[in-house]
Amino acid sequence: MHQLGGAAIFLATRDSQLGRGEPVEDMGEVVSRMCDVVMIRTFEQDILSRFAKHSRVPVINGLSNEYHPCQTLADVYTYEEQRGPIRGRTVAWIGDSNNVCNTWLQAAQVFDFKLNVSTPPGYEIEPERTFRNCESFADPMHAARGADLVTTDVWTSMGFEAENAERRRDFQDWQVDAEMMRAAKKDALFMHCLPAHRGEEVTAEVIDGPQAVVWDEAENRLHTQKALLEFLVLGRV
Repeated sequence: MHQLGGAAIFLATRDSQLGRGEPVEDMGEVVSRMCDVVMIRTFEQDILSRFAKHSRVPVINGLSNEYHPCQTLADVYTYEEQRGPIRGRTVAWIGDSNNVCNTWLQAAQVFDFKLNVSTPPGYEIEPERTFRNCESFADPMHAARGADLVTTDVWTSMGFEAENAERRRDFQDWQVDAEMMRAAKKDALFMHCLPAHRGEEVTAEVIDGPQAVVWDEAENRLHTQKALLEFLVLGRV
């Protein structure tokens, strides 16, 4: 927002009346009368939905337990920047069926590409999130086979730290390594939304290797979110 010539105000829960019990709906009514756009980063998706319902201005999901659209927007842009249109391609998601995975499921419908998902038993995507462009695989190597893009995230997302030891045991066969990248297409890209834990969800050989575009991916969060702000505030890019 600063780079676009605007001003940004940061409010933590403790800095607002939410910390004193103000309903989310009331906060949406008040805050949206004082700005041009709102970005919310929270845990419960319901908070975002309730705020947006009572907002006069666009509300951006900066992250919730269920979705992370700004991240996947940057990821899709990064792929197209590197390889051209993502339509008709195959993306392999390896690991936890978390908020980023859920958003890749949405993106596959919007951009019309195939999504292969492989998660450990007990961490599968909810049946209601699946659709015709999505296929689930018990073996992560099968999900990566022939993929144009292999992507993953940490095994333990924010809010699940108490499960860290259990998840490290459950996910040990879902590490993206050189063998898995060889199963993908020769020119396949590797992405990770960062921060990454080398030696857990991905090996150093992969994330620091020539197929990884994680630094461009990180940079593109800035560019795509500036474009999103411009579109939401001005109605154009």
